[in-house]
Amino acid sequence: MATTTCTRFTDEYQLYEELGKGAFSVVRRCVKLCTGQEYAAKIINTKKLSARDHQKLEREARICRLLKHPNIVRLHDSISEEGFHYLLFDLVTGGELFEDIVAREYYSEADASHCIQQILEAVLHCHQMGVVHRDLKPENLLLASKCKNAAVKLADFGLAIEVQGDQQAWFGFAGTPGYLSPEVLRKEAYGKPVDIWACGVILYILLVGYPPFWDEDQHKLYQQIKAGAYDFPSPEWDTVTPEAKNLINQMLTINPAKRITAQEALKHPWVCQRSTVASMMHRQETVECLKKFNARRKLKGAILTTMLVSRNFSVGRQSTAPSSVAAAAAAAAGSTAGLVEQAAKSMLNKKADVKKRKSSSTVQYMPQSNSTKNSIVTSPKGNIPSSALEPQTTVIHNPVDGTKESSDSSNTTIEDEDVKARKQEIIKITEQLIEAVNNGDFEAYAKICDPGLTSFEPEALGNLVEGMDFHRFYFENLLSKNNKPIHTTILNPHVHLIGEDAACIAYIRLTQFVDGQGRPRSSQSEETRVWHRRDSKWQNVHFHCSGAPAAPLHVARCCTDQRLPHFSPEQPAGVHQYPLTAPTDTATVLLPKVRAGGPLFLCSSLAVPDAVSSNSEPF
Repeated sequence: MATTTCTRFTDEYQLYEELGKGAFSVVRRCVKLCTGQEYAAKIINTKKLSARDHQKLEREARICRLLKHPNIVRLHDSISEEGFHYLLFDLVTGGELFEDIVAREYYSEADASHCIQQILEAVLHCHQMGVVHRDLKPENLLLASKCKNAAVKLADFGLAIEVQGDQQAWFGFAGTPGYLSPEVLRKEAYGKPVDIWACGVILYILLVGYPPFWDEDQHKLYQQIKAGAYDFPSPEWDTVTPEAKNLINQMLTINPAKRITAQEALKHPWVCQRSTVASMMHRQETVECLKKFNARRKLKGAILTTMLVSRNFSVGRQSTAPSSVAAAAAAAAGSTAGLVEQAAKSMLNKKADVKKRKSSSTVQYMPQSNSTKNSIVTSPKGNIPSSALEPQTTVIHNPVDGTKESSDSSNTTIEDEDVKARKQEIIKITEQLIEAVNNGDFEAYAKICDPGLTSFEPEALGNLVEGMDFHRFYFENLLSKNNKPIHTTILNPHVHLIGEDAACIAYIRLTQFVDGQGRPRSSQSEETRVWHRRDSKWQNVHFHCSGAPAAPLHVARCCTDQRLPHFSPEQPAGVHQYPLTAPTDTATVLLPKVRAGGPLFLCSSLAVPDAVSSNSEPF
């Protein structure tokens, strides 16, 4: 099937309700006018895609055209139109496989065998066509309809790659944390066996309702996976047949060369002879655990859009580390609040019980050293090094060995390459903004900020400040007059991409400076910045900062000091110069955009040392 170029998609299809939404696309139900056949139309806004995104779209469409199997969501048509691209897939209405299982009155080991058989059939077809899915997980296992015994359908080939035969190579770090294979985590060459490892994780969950690898600490989760540290604890595994455990063991074999293939797995007695080998006993506890597992997945899918995987890198002046990346968010939660609340607790308790039952020699974790737990540049002592005589900004990520990232985002897909570059761009522009602040360069600062910049910061005393006048005051009266060396370290930046043209970055800002007595000092703040790209240029549109004010401030709620003028409520916001009673004095007063409790203005005690000393509160 060749890609059709069409000027009017609506000539052939009628669009209906929205079924789902992503960063650059929306999925809607549609009907082909000449046949009345229903499809799911994935509509991609190509105007927002980068060149690399276009390549990914072409790759996904090319791969989907290859795959024609009853257990794979099929691509029926591909239509390009100016500004949009339409992919027409099977309309699957049965929802997720895992959600269907928990709604069943009866669920047995034999049912799990039938499920994994269909998944393996889909994987085998992919592998025979030279395709590796790379993101097998419950979210991508759907049911064709709500009918009983509806076919399982494998979906979402956004991360799929094409390989030649049994080719093994490094195709990038991609997948979902709890389903990643050891070879991917070790950044070794990989290929088709990564899909079989993920099938092993899925089969384990199908049988007991919780995953084989799980930990609050993402680093420990990855250590478990690389060590193959899973087991079959009592009592839930006591009722699972040895044949089922044997198949899991062959799927979760650390060495990919020795791992069972999809074709071999389909010939395993537990799969091909399920009626005589697999147990028919109803697994109520599995269903209950799976309900909590599903609730936890949905909760995390609703509140997390990205996940960062920290990487090692060398720390130097103005050196930034490539942050790892994330991709897709799951659908919003559909479970009850009580069930969601139980889910995380249940998972923790379940895995804690498992750990207690494990032999102490199963896997050992290296304790975190102080150097890896907190990668912080401490305040210099004694002579200031020459490199500190000018403002500097350093970005520091906790290295992998010391990372305390939560693995609760185990249903969140991760991929590097282009997303990594986009996140790196946000870190770099944030670094440039902070450097402009350190240099007291308002012109450079203003170029990076939106004119309508909004902010919450300590100097604003809890008010939302809008515009640049507030910030100009500090540049002109404090920052530009500071000739002491400043060094800023950005610790653990976390970037969330919000579509193609927006992003949010959160980080800890550690500032080292020299006080008036020549002594080195440090201050710390927690900051969040929202960036928006207009005309290919990133601008800071909002930020929120904690910590102490940059300069000693006083707040006056009433102008009782006779040297200061009285302000009417209509006084425009901004920075104003006002003559005081003494002819040589001038007060630089800022009227914020938002006033609370009457006229509110801020004065810098550097510019006006006692302008509001009589009736004011020190901040």
